[in-house]
Amino acid sequence: MVLFKKILIANRGEIAVRIIRACRNLGIRSVAVYTKEDEKSLHVQLADQRICIGEGPARLNYLNAERIIQAARNMACDAIHPGYGFLSENSNFAAECERFGITFIGPSADVIAKMGNKSAARSTMMAAGVPVVPGTKQPCFDVESAKEEADKIGYPVMIKASSGGGGKGMREAYSADEFEHQFNLAQMESAGAFGDDTMYIEKLIVGPRHVEVQIIADRYGNVVALGERDCSVQRNHQKLIEEAPSPIVSPKMREEMNAAAVLAARTVGYTNAGTIEFIVDRDGRFYFMEMNTRIQVEHGVTEMVTGTDLVIEQIRVAAGEKLSFTQSDVEIRGHAIECRINAEIPEMNFMPSPGTVETLHLPAGNGVRVDSGLYRGYSIPSEYDSMIAKIIVHAPDRMSAVMKMRAALDETVILGVNTNLDFQYRIMHNPTFIEGNADTGFIEKFVSGGR
Repeated sequence: MVLFKKILIANRGEIAVRIIRACRNLGIRSVAVYTKEDEKSLHVQLADQRICIGEGPARLNYLNAERIIQAARNMACDAIHPGYGFLSENSNFAAECERFGITFIGPSADVIAKMGNKSAARSTMMAAGVPVVPGTKQPCFDVESAKEEADKIGYPVMIKASSGGGGKGMREAYSADEFEHQFNLAQMESAGAFGDDTMYIEKLIVGPRHVEVQIIADRYGNVVALGERDCSVQRNHQKLIEEAPSPIVSPKMREEMNAAAVLAARTVGYTNAGTIEFIVDRDGRFYFMEMNTRIQVEHGVTEMVTGTDLVIEQIRVAAGEKLSFTQSDVEIRGHAIECRINAEIPEMNFMPSPGTVETLHLPAGNGVRVDSGLYRGYSIPSEYDSMIAKIIVHAPDRMSAVMKMRAALDETVILGVNTNLDFQYRIMHNPTFIEGNADTGFIEKFVSGGR
């Protein structure tokens, strides 16, 4: 089967670089889109061709579906890879690609819409028999009806935006007295961030672990789970460290989680790469939280322990090929850890730190991988997410991976901007993290001086 001739990458930064490299490995030409602010970015320099899509706020360029599709048509691209963020989970964008005869490298528009609405996704998973956190079966639009549901569920509860993502539109309420205030805050944030004020309520699992399962599926009914990643080390629902496999998942639990993830994907007729996110309580019970209908930032740790290339597999599946491996081929080997390196100042409430990279040395060696768009002299813009690199290590076991990550972080030099390198290095020496006991509240305790 003939793969695509030319793919437009509707993204920027490290993920755009990652996709361009996959295209090169497949002999496919790549087209980078960029703004005037990103004109000297690495992805622009690496792509076979490039096209400017404007300047200023992302809504005018990287979030402008019409402009990106027109760019793809102008450059005679037969496919678009959305990466993560921006338009990657926008069902209207996927539908427009289809309308113009351009392959969207991801699931169908219908599936994105179905799983993108978190409330609808919950209902779908409940009906399929996938374990779901106790909560509302119908969406909530006003504080009065939402409070009635919260009273039935029992406090504490988590208030969530149906169209949410990235931690936006989420608030915790520990009593009826504070529910109204927290609901109104979450709803206003959801309306501002997503243009949707539809909410739902879940029972708040105290001290949970965040564990997700990577799946990939083709259009012939083959769905494969590639094991789990533990993403519990996060701040404000933004992940900082991911690892595979999870230190709390037993072989039996892994089998059950993989089966639940495959069931979830089959239920909605899923194709391409996706992630089923679970929340795990202190007793080891896991519940469906949401599905991310795109490649994840942390896909690299799964690639390291399974020996797969998920972006290449995405492209092949989108072109109509069958998966190149089956479930029986998947074997988890060793342990991988990823640290997200952000241009920020942890000591000042993680304030972003844009600027020019004056000195740069990135780690290397056996089992060390760096995904980044950095180079010496590159100016990190203030308009976008502060993540500038992902350092990933792979070793035979978890403690060896921790030791290798310490060495990799110690070797990394980024001068000219502030980063969270030292912060990540301290986490790698923290007893709670070393013991594999970090839950989603770990960073708050760590920042305040706790274990």
